[in-house]
Parts: sequence; C-alpha cells; structure tokens
Amino acid sequence: MALIGNSSSPLPSEFLLICFPGYQSWQHWLSLPLSLLFLLAMGANATLLLTIRLEASLHEPMYYLLSILSLLDIVLCITVIPKVLAIFWFDLRPISFPACFLQMYIMNSFLTMESCTFTVMAYDRYVAICKPLHYPAIITNQFVVKATIFIVARNALLTAPIPILSAQLNYCGDNIIKNCICTNLSVSLISCDDITFNRIYQFVIGWTLLGSDLIFIILSYSFILQAVLRIKAEGAAAKALSTCGSHFILILFFSTILLVLVITNVARKRIPHDVPILLNILHHLIPPAMNPIVYGVRTKEIKQGINKLLRRLKV
Repeated sequence: MALIGNSSSPLPSEFLLICFPGYQSWQHWLSLPLSLLFLLAMGANATLLLTIRLEASLHEPMYYLLSILSLLDIVLCITVIPKVLAIFWFDLRPISFPACFLQMYIMNSFLTMESCTFTVMAYDRYVAICKPLHYPAIITNQFVVKATIFIVARNALLTAPIPILSAQLNYCGDNIIKNCICTNLSVSLISCDDITFNRIYQFVIGWTLLGSDLIFIILSYSFILQAVLRIKAEGAAAKALSTCGSHFILILFFSTILLVLVITNVARKRIPHDVPILLNILHHLIPPAMNPIVYGVRTKEIKQGINKLLRRLKV
C-alpha cells in the first residue's frame, strides 16, 4: 500500500473501511439479518424480472417501469452489501482507490435514478386515472424508452462530478474511512484539502434532483386525488386508489428512510456516529427487498405471473 503523505504518491492506493468503530464485537450478529435481507432483495427482484420477462400479459409500459426499478435495486445492492458482509465476515477492510470512487458514483447516480423512476411511475398513474382515454396513446413502449434514456442521462451526468471532485482531493493524512461504504462525505473528510465546494455541489445536486422528483410526485398525486374524488360510480374511487396504492407504498419506503438518513446526518453531533452508517446500509437493503414484495402482493397480474412461473419450475 502506498504511504499517504509521500510526495511521490499523493493519492492512496487503497482506503480502509472501518464499520461501526465502537461496536465491532457485534458485527457478526448484525451480518445475519443483513445477509437475509440481501438474499431476499436479490431473490425477490430476480423473480419479478423473470416473471415480467416470461409472462406475455405483463409486457406493458407499467411493468417495464417496474423492471427498471428492480434492475436499479439489484445494482445498488450488489454495489454496497457484498463488501459490507466481507468486512463483517472476513475483516476485508481494504478497498482500492478506483473501487471506492466507483462505488461512490454508482450509489449517487443509481439512487437518483431510482427517485426519477418513481417520478415517471407517478406520471404513469396520473395519466391512467386522470386521462384514461388517452393512456394507450401517451404511455407507450416508445415512451418507456425515452423515459429510460432521460433517467440514465440526467442522473449519470449530473452526479458524475461528485466522485471526480473527491478523487482530485489530496489525501495526505489518514486513509481510514469511518464507514462501511465510500460515501462522499466520509471519504472527503479524511483529505487535507478544503472540501467546501465538494459538499456544496453534492448538496445542491442532491436536493435539486431528489427535490424536483418529490415535487412532481406530490403534484401528480394531488391531481390523482382530485380526479378520484370526482368519481361518482360506486367502487370506482376505491379501485382507482388501489392502482396507486403499491406505488405510493414504495415511495413511502424510499422517502422515509432517506428522510431519516438526512435528519441523522444533520444532527450528527447529537447521535452516535454509527446510527447514520447503519441507516445508510439499510437504505440500500430495505427498499430493494420490499419493492417487489409490495407489487407482488398487491398486483393481481403479477401474482398470477409468479404462480405460473412457479408451476413451470415444478414441471
């Protein structure tokens, strides 16, 4: 490992991830629920993707958007959780300089891609309920392709400077990151440069992307609620709300954990340092584990598709 502070090697060849510095004795116990959640997330999302792929009745824009969400969840899980479990089980704390910043980039870009996907799904539900006659003409396969390009391009480009700015800092002190993952703040704090611009950029971009998505989602559901309240037919309002229920629950999972994470980081001095670390890990596990289960339980078409898939596997 290159010595940090050596003038001939201004950048470290690797960092050391120290998970839960004050509670390392119970890391093995924590690894059990985390590994079970990881297996659940990977298995549930893989099952959902396979079901949508094999069931012809699910080859519709709404389910294609759900497939995008599952793919994003799988990538986020694979990017974060295996390394965390490797630290817990085998004490494999070193992470190379490129791998650390690649992890940072994937976490930032895919997290905002997921938020943007929820926004597109909210628009899909808005059109389905507020403009049902125009739905087949507006929400098409071509719309999904364009939305996917927008989701990837917007978030991949705007979040790219975050790891680039961190990678350009001089790390002339300690190379120990007091976190299980390479978050921008955890990494940049161990540099000996001024990180003000780095932090401002992440703050502005994060709140611009996530904030604009949240505003759009709130507006979409406000219009949906107004349209539902105007429905006179018996049972029609409940049916309309039921079509939005799964999506709303997923947004709640995503937003609640993210909000708690933000609050704990703001109140960093008042709470143990390990709490934000644990919440950051759970944010990469709980929504991916719950998203396919919620849709599988609440959507009749997906339940039928999964049952058909299970019958095929038995045969």
